[in-house]
Amino acid sequence: MRITGTADLPLHEGHAPSWLVRRMKHLASAIVRVIVDDYGEREVLRRLGDPFWFQSFGCVLGFDWHSSGLTTVVTGSLREALSLEEHGVALAGGKGRMSRTVQEQLSSAQLNETTAEKLYRASRLAAKVDNAVLQDGYSIYHHIIAYTSSGEWAVIQQGMNDANGYARRYHWLWEDVGSFVVEPHSGLVGDRVEERVINMTSRESEEARRVSLDIVRESPQKLIRLINVASSKQETLTAFTSSKDEQIKPPAHLVMPRRIDWDAVRRAYDVQPTNYEELVDVRGMGPATIRALALVASIIYGAEVDWRDPVKYSFAHGGKDGVPYPVERRRMDKVIGFLREAVEASEIDAREKKDALQRLLSLERRLYGRG
Repeated sequence: MRITGTADLPLHEGHAPSWLVRRMKHLASAIVRVIVDDYGEREVLRRLGDPFWFQSFGCVLGFDWHSSGLTTVVTGSLREALSLEEHGVALAGGKGRMSRTVQEQLSSAQLNETTAEKLYRASRLAAKVDNAVLQDGYSIYHHIIAYTSSGEWAVIQQGMNDANGYARRYHWLWEDVGSFVVEPHSGLVGDRVEERVINMTSRESEEARRVSLDIVRESPQKLIRLINVASSKQETLTAFTSSKDEQIKPPAHLVMPRRIDWDAVRRAYDVQPTNYEELVDVRGMGPATIRALALVASIIYGAEVDWRDPVKYSFAHGGKDGVPYPVERRRMDKVIGFLREAVEASEIDAREKKDALQRLLSLERRLYGRG
């Protein structure tokens, strides 16, 4: 994974005030227009795929730096402010019910049918992967795809964990995705590193992906038999997930699921997918079925599954004292400098420009303790 990171993203209730949202749309439109003029449409997508830049962008627009609402409000403002006609970039999706209207929004956009279908597939697979293939305890409730008329795209989506009250944000960028199921993210942003997840997107889970595919292609009846055997040998899962230094007890959400969508299993058998990505794309192939296949691959066949959380380091807390990890100052300086140039060149009134630059200065102070 090229860019990973964590940020404090507590789930906050309430709504951004209308006066702030109006100004966020105005400022976002102006900044994006400058980026497109100076760097092109693809650069907007690259910036949205960068969790560092996106977090800084939200701060420039005036939103709370550590709130889960930064994701929903900033992407919502961009969706309403940008258009293919004016900016060359548009957004589809949203929070809750809106996240399920991507296909309709793309169909109504000025796109040819092939491009719209390509973008919808990217949107659908990104959401499915972060809900089912990477099982980290966070359920996706917000999904946005930013796109150009030629079919380049970036996905920003957010999941929530009801147990700990925090959110996690997932960034995707078209040019980083060699496969939707093998380390496809351009960034992951969350508050905490979970002790154990099922990370079937990891390169280290390659054998488990292959075994899962083989099982489904053989017969649904064989999967039933294997699940029964694996359930009776559940305690052996501990041995498969132990390291040299510690014995790891699998968390509760890794227990063999009791309810599996057998219609999806039969559909997969009928389709005979040629790779794991095609398997995941089968209708109804959800978290329980993916988890059952992964555990069967591990318990019965000894295939390695990566139980580690792909989040790597922190940039929003720990900061200047290096706890738990040091901030990449050079990278953050570059992001802030880029945004400063965009704000200074944007077509907004002097007061809004001054306010935005002050917010950037405030961000620098928070990150580095500069006076």
